[in-house]
Amino acid sequence: MTRVTVVCTVAMAVSMLPLFVLGALGPVLVAEFGLAQWHLGALVAGGFGVAALLSLPAGSLVDRVGAGRSLVGLFVVGAGVLGVIAVAPSAWVVAVGVALGGVPQALANPATNKVILATVEPGQRGAVTGWKQSGVQVGAFVAGVPLAAVASFVDWRWGVAALALLCLVVVPAARMPVPHVPPKGGGSVGSRVVKLAAFSLALGFGLASVNTYFALYGVSLGLSAPVAAWLIAVMGVLGIAGRVLWSGAAGRAKDPASVLPLLALGAALSIAVVAVAEAAPWLVWVGAVGVGVFAVSGNAVSMVAVMRAVPPASAGRAAAVVSAGFFGGFALGPPLTGLVPGYPWLWACVGAAFLVAAGVAFVITRSAT
Repeated sequence: MTRVTVVCTVAMAVSMLPLFVLGALGPVLVAEFGLAQWHLGALVAGGFGVAALLSLPAGSLVDRVGAGRSLVGLFVVGAGVLGVIAVAPSAWVVAVGVALGGVPQALANPATNKVILATVEPGQRGAVTGWKQSGVQVGAFVAGVPLAAVASFVDWRWGVAALALLCLVVVPAARMPVPHVPPKGGGSVGSRVVKLAAFSLALGFGLASVNTYFALYGVSLGLSAPVAAWLIAVMGVLGIAGRVLWSGAAGRAKDPASVLPLLALGAALSIAVVAVAEAAPWLVWVGAVGVGVFAVSGNAVSMVAVMRAVPPASAGRAAAVVSAGFFGGFALGPPLTGLVPGYPWLWACVGAAFLVAAGVAFVITRSAT
């Protein structure tokens, strides 16, 4: 189980590395390619948009060819994407790399979910899923700390190339025997999976907006830029712990989805705390903890719920449907909330999105699997 947990966690990290590289190297890329700040935001939104569009065909592909082959493909394509970015002579080539990065993003949840279903005992799936979902935060750390350090001493391209090489190093470990049960035809993934996708859309809309504007809000409260960046770090660290703990609890529950309303309501309450930090700035740190514990954990628990909702043969397609909703929310959230005048209304929109997620989650718990 340790091998499965590590490989799946690394797969989730690799799937998001191209977008995290954009964030970590934003100032360098802006200077080298003459980009405007909004170009980076458009690239990130575009990357999530491509992942959303590719999720459904990727899920069907995973069900057909098997999770083991799909994992290997994820690492190989991820290495290729990072290689394209490392040698990019222009911003247009970087954009091509980001678009190609939608492939490993789309493969990640379907492939890792099927690996867990095929190799992990039911009682341990929740905890393993929490760890593998925390791989997203691990990827953010790797891109943010070591890569930024390398870029400060040598050319940033060498750092990105090193990440590409590391993706290939993991390939032998990913080549593990995973039982494959081909799907029996097409058909619906079930109404519960569709509702989980709607939950993920609302959750992703709000969470992406927090990720994008949280540090800027911290600066508006009087924090320095480096200190404001720690708001995202606090949210990420608590998100790792929250994903592991809440996913474990969901895996032990009779219905994993029963945890989702609590997470969404906790996220909405946390955003309310963030909003009132204009009157008491120290509250922004309390809000960061809450968003990490509740909002960041929601996607991990939804993956536990979707694994319980469908048979293993169609688990890839089901995970893809939910992932498409989450990626769609990430693509839509920042551009739309960025149009809202002033932080009070911005946080009101984010809180409303989390409340919509809570409403959908409550409907899920009242419906049959």
